[in-house]
Amino acid sequence: MRHAKQGRKLGTDASHTKAMLRSLARALFLNERIKTTETRAKEVRTLVERIVTWGKRGDVHSRRLALAELGDRELVHKIFADIAPRYAEREGGYTRILKLGPRKGDAAPMVILELVD
Repeated sequence: MRHAKQGRKLGTDASHTKAMLRSLARALFLNERIKTTETRAKEVRTLVERIVTWGKRGDVHSRRLALAELGDRELVHKIFADIAPRYAEREGGYTRILKLGPRKGDAAPMVILELVD
């Protein structure tokens, strides 16, 4: 039964969904803006917001949680040293979704997901 399960399936099994979200989060933190479908952007936004909040906390436990989610030590260092301090005064809402319109091949709604400056 699917009672009280959070999150979207995104048309894949659980391991593929987790890998896709991890990959999208990595790309967003590296480039600070990505182009993806609206559903994927809405789903990865929750993960990104959580990781930035861990970065603002800055303790060892938060760093290990971020490392477990992203799997890239250098990227975690970038988040904790560069990205999280930008949002010291902001209480959430670290990302922005800009709508682009439908994709040509399958008319999937496309968006740009970016970190707010």
